Amino acid sequence: MRITGGIARGIPLAVPKGDAVRPATDGMRQAVFSSIASRVPGAWFLDLCAGSGAYGLEAVSRGAAGGVFVEKNAKAAACLRRNIEAVAQSAAAGSSGSAGIPARDTAPHAIAARLAIAQTDALTWTPAPGAPPPDLVFIDPPYEIIPEFAPRIFAMLAALLAPHPDPVIIFEMPGELTLAAPAGWECAKRLGKGARQPTAAFYKKSAAM
Repeated sequence: MRITGGIARGIPLAVPKGDAVRPATDGMRQAVFSSIASRVPGAWFLDLCAGSGAYGLEAVSRGAAGGVFVEKNAKAAACLRRNIEAVAQSAAAGSSGSAGIPARDTAPHAIAARLAIAQTDALTWTPAPGAPPPDLVFIDPPYEIIPEFAPRIFAMLAALLAPHPDPVIIFEMPGELTLAAPAGWECAKRLGKGARQPTAAFYKKSAAM
């Protein structure tokens, strides 16, 4: 599994052994980021049930300003830390000499400093005091927990994102599953190949459709 685009393209991502994490496929991430390409540069993201961090780190490679990864599994969080270091190193090398970007902002430690890991359950995570709501939210939980998990995480996100005029939630799920959007939100798009295949559903506020 690798970063599929941006200045860290091709960097391999570590994945913990076992079945605790189901990484987002390269093809799914390519499709997702093709759909939100104009939103990524300068964006702040929240990567829930982050696993190896593939979605959030793909965003970093493609120009996101920074974000938070939420992952409760200790082995996955350890892989995520290694992946952040690898992507930060590659992004720094790819950004060196970029016009108008101060070197201090593209050093590996500066890139990594804009990325936080919260080793906790997505449903109990709370943002840092004063933190602005994220522009992009990625959710990729274990498929078997989605029916119970989705209504609760949607309720949490609806409150978190209330001040934001036009956020996007990208929720990966099996293709046969359809989730009701929170009040005031709509599913704007679905990307996938049908039942029993990974599908990304894009949720936006109804007024922003």
